Formats: sequence, C-alpha cells, structure tokens
Amino acid sequence: MDDLTSGLDCNGGSSSRVYRGVMDALERGRMVPGQRLAETDLASRYGVGRNAVREAIQKLAGRGVVDLSRHRSPTIRQLDYEETMEVLDVASVLSELVARTAALRFDPGQHKAALDDAMITLELADNSEESGAFSKARRNFYRTLLMIGGNRELLRLFPAVSMHIIYAQHQTPRLRGIRLADYRQIMDDVAAKNPDAAAGSSRLHVEHIRDVIAHRGMGAANGGNNEDAQVESAAHAIGQV
Repeated sequence: MDDLTSGLDCNGGSSSRVYRGVMDALERGRMVPGQRLAETDLASRYGVGRNAVREAIQKLAGRGVVDLSRHRSPTIRQLDYEETMEVLDVASVLSELVARTAALRFDPGQHKAALDDAMITLELADNSEESGAFSKARRNFYRTLLMIGGNRELLRLFPAVSMHIIYAQHQTPRLRGIRLADYRQIMDDVAAKNPDAAAGSSRLHVEHIRDVIAHRGMGAANGGNNEDAQVESAAHAIGQV
C-alpha cells in the first residue's frame, strides 16, 4: 500500500526522478501532508525541467499522493478523519485478501527464506535511526506477501490504497510498535498455511491502526496538535513559504 510498483517509469529518467524523490521525501518526513509543491523548487532540487516536474505531479495525483486544484499550487494530499477511515475500510479488505492468498500459496521450500528475510528487515528497521527505514521494510514485507500469493490483480490494486499518506500524517512510536507486532503475527499465520488466521490477523492489524488514529483524533479535539506547525516547518526547510 506504499509505492510497491518498483518498476514504475514516469517518462524515462527525469520525471521518474521527481516522482521517486517526492515519495521518498514523504516517507522520510521531509515533506508532509498539506505541504505545497512549487514547480520551480522541485525542478531545482531534482535537476530537471518544469515539464518533467508537471508530468511527475500528474502521476503523483493519479496515485492519490498530490491534490490538484485550479488556481492553487499542488499540495501533498492531506486526509481528513472521514477520508482516513474510508481508506482503512478499503485497506482492511485488500490486506485480508493479500494475507489469505499468501497463506494458501505458501510453500516452505520456495517462500520461507524470503518471508523470514522480510521480517528480519522489519526488525532491523525498527531499531534503525535512518528516517524512512521502517516504511521501506514494510513495503518489502507486503511485496513479499504479494509475491507469495501470486495474484497479479492484487499486485496492481494494492499499491493504490493511500496508506502511505496515512502513515505520513500519523507517525507515532506507538503505531510503529503495533505494526511490527502485527506483521510478526501475519507472518506466522502465513507460514503456518492458515488462511483464515492470516486474514484475521490482517483485519485486526487495520483495526489497531484505526484505534490509534481515533485516539489521536480525540486528543487533537481536546488539546490541539502540531500538524499545521509540521507542515509550515517542512515547507520552510525547503524554501516553499
């Protein structure tokens, strides 16, 4: 549900460089939901022409990463609470299917090493100070499940779910800890070739995310939050305000 389409090519190298740069910056917290994207800044940052920037922004908009409005600069998409819950509804269904399919198709001789490696990478990333390391490891985990399941339509649909935006908006140590524990359980259920348990663990994983976000929403309603400050700070850091 992040950018799992590693082979994506947006018009050769130039627009692809911008596309991947924005995705990486969002993953690392260097860009944040709600932040404006200035064509001139992106062109300078990635050493490309403005046409390449426009093509990349169109591709990002198609992936639900960027909002485009007339007479306004493009912005990193920011989900309100209702939109977030809608994304999680879709993520729950697709995640269950990914895990169930992987459990049905799991062959220890062919797949155990790859699944173990994906889990080890997640655990190492959890202890890493590198920004974005956990998101990359998570993406690899789901890519591994999709590979095991072998469903080409899921491989096409799964990356389109806007979980990367949700994680960019809700970066908390508690959420990361919950995710790691949930991924361990999903892996165990897949390796046990138990499709019902794997689907149930995936459904519970999304509910855990929903609970954390709902709790944060209540805290914001009672005492406010610093998301606006984060947007402004990140924008200042790259000279966009």
